Formats: sequence, structure tokens, C-alpha cells
Amino acid sequence: MPTIPDRAQTEDSTSFSPDAYFDAWVKGEITAPYDNDFRKFILTTFGLPRDDTYTYAAVAEVTLLQAQTYVEFGGQGGLHAWYRDDQGKPLDPPPAVDIAAYTNIFKSTTNTQKALVGLASNAKKESIRASIGQHLQSLYQPPSPERKIVISKLKKEHTNPYFDVWAWSCQNLEWAGPEAATSKVRFSHAILPILYHHFGCVCPSYESLSIIYQLAKGRPVIDLGSGNGYWSYMLRVFNKQKPLTVVPVDNGISEWRTVWVPDTNQIDGVEYLKKNNDGKDQVLLLVYPQVGLEFTSKILRAYKGDTIICAGTQNSNGYTAFAKETIADWIAREMPVFEKICQIPLPSFAAKDEALFAFQRKAS
Repeated sequence: MPTIPDRAQTEDSTSFSPDAYFDAWVKGEITAPYDNDFRKFILTTFGLPRDDTYTYAAVAEVTLLQAQTYVEFGGQGGLHAWYRDDQGKPLDPPPAVDIAAYTNIFKSTTNTQKALVGLASNAKKESIRASIGQHLQSLYQPPSPERKIVISKLKKEHTNPYFDVWAWSCQNLEWAGPEAATSKVRFSHAILPILYHHFGCVCPSYESLSIIYQLAKGRPVIDLGSGNGYWSYMLRVFNKQKPLTVVPVDNGISEWRTVWVPDTNQIDGVEYLKKNNDGKDQVLLLVYPQVGLEFTSKILRAYKGDTIICAGTQNSNGYTAFAKETIADWIAREMPVFEKICQIPLPSFAAKDEALFAFQRKAS
């Protein structure tokens, strides 16, 4: 089992620093690959050698050069065939304006609920956009007013490099969001393993970070299965005046080219909970929990705190938590002492359908 680095780093880079990366992003010194040179973007922003041959392993294995080749292929050979008709024939890709309407939902300068309504109400009848809007609205469950969770719009965009890169990927890959049939799509794109390695398995939105921060109410957050620590880092810098205590925990089975935090606790998740009062008075955060080895069920049963938050799939495609059902379905059946208090969509990569779920222990 590899040892998780005890410093933030990008393998083969001598210059990467999380704080410096964010500072450069704020200043516009580095941006998403709007020229569609994805390989150059990764090499430049993470300070990698020009002759880089690193093999990114996730569901598939790919190098930067191979991924760039797929980017340049565009939609040839069905590479962008995310949407199909009832006979399985690929549909024409959605227009750029519909893709932008989807990505705008997650901006810190928009109201999610109003943006979701606009996505559906401004869609042409029986269009891909209409199908996406209907699907997202049908699953949308923001925190109820009595929870007193307020998502205030910002006057300028919240700094989140992954979000900007994700929004670029939607336009480049002609992806306008998930629909009900997305659960049947069994392929993705070659740039995904690279995004996993450098940023993480799922992109946090400003709204999701704000909900986690407010639900924590000052309690520490255990980022269990923290991976490369991007969510831990984002939560730590979310409110620098009143920073949230975030404890990244990971068993180190997976390797990551970029690590965003220097203090990941390398330990089995259940063992960590046992050594730390079973997670009582702490929030449990699961970001893209693995399906195998009964990982998710063992963690959930071991946790004795009051608040569970999960970033994962909101359909039954088996990508996260459980093979044939969502984490919400499992908790409703196996742990009815918890109630779901929130389910909001997350920025979803092409062919994915992600959401943030929050569960609270019912009052006894």
C-alpha cells in the first residue's frame, strides 16, 4: 500500500503549491484550457515537464498526450454520444447556450432553484435540455427553511479551479447535464482520469460547500475517504475568518498525482472512527465512496454521530457507495434513524449524475 505524502504536492512537479495555485487563478495568471489544449493546461498549471509520460490510472489508463488526442477528435466516432433516442440512435449534441444554462446552475452568482426552473422552462419541447431540466428538478431537495441554511449569492465568482475546468469540459464534450437515461451510459471520456488525479472524483460547488459549512455548526468534519484532499482543502479555505476544522482520512489504497493537503490520516476508516469516539460530535463526509468491500455500509454503521453528508451518484448506476441503489435508498431502509434533509445536484462530468446528500439523526 503506497504511503500518502506528508506534504501537498504534484508528482514530478517542483513548483506546485495549493495556495499559490489558487492565488494565480484569482489573478487570472492561469485559467481553464479555453484554447482546448488540455495537455498544455495540465503541464503548465501543475509545473510538469514538457515530455511528461505519466500514466493516469482510474477506471482506464491514459497519458496526457493520449487524452489530448481524444479532445482533438471531438465528437467523432461517438465520443460525445451522451444522449440517445428510444432506439439507441445518438441525438444531435445540445447547443452551447443549453450547456451554459446547465453549468450556470452551479455558479456562486446564481440562485440554484431559479436556475433549475429556468433550465426547464426555457427549453424547447422534447429537447435534451427539457429532459435534463425535468430530471434535475424531480430529484432536487434543498434544505427546508426551518434548517435556516442560507445560500447567499456572491457578487463575484467563488474561486474554484475545478469548477472552471469542469465547465470548460462541458462545452468541449458537448455535455448539457444528466437525464434519466444517463444511468444507462457506460462510457466516459479520456480526460476524466486526469481530472480525478489532479482535482478529485467529483467537483464541489459553492452551494455544496456552503451547506456542509452550515450543517457543521462549528463541529469538525471527518472527510473519510478523502482521496487527494481537494474537498478538504476547499472546505478549509471556504471561510478564512471562521475556518472549519476538516480531518482528511484515507487508507491510501488509491494513488493520486496531486495531493492538496499535507496532513491526511492514513488509516482504515472504521478504525479511525473507533479511535475517535465513533465520530460523535463530528460530521461525517463521504466524497465518492467506493462500492467494493462493503466500504460504505461499514462506515455508516460505525458512525455514531448525528450528521452524514455524501457526494456521490444520484442514480443507480453503481459508481458510488452501493452497486444497485443510491446511498439515500440504503439509509432509508437500513438506518431509518436518519432522515434525508437535502439532495442537491453537483457539477457532473459527462455521463455522470452526481448530487450532495445530507442526512440528520432524528430526534429521539
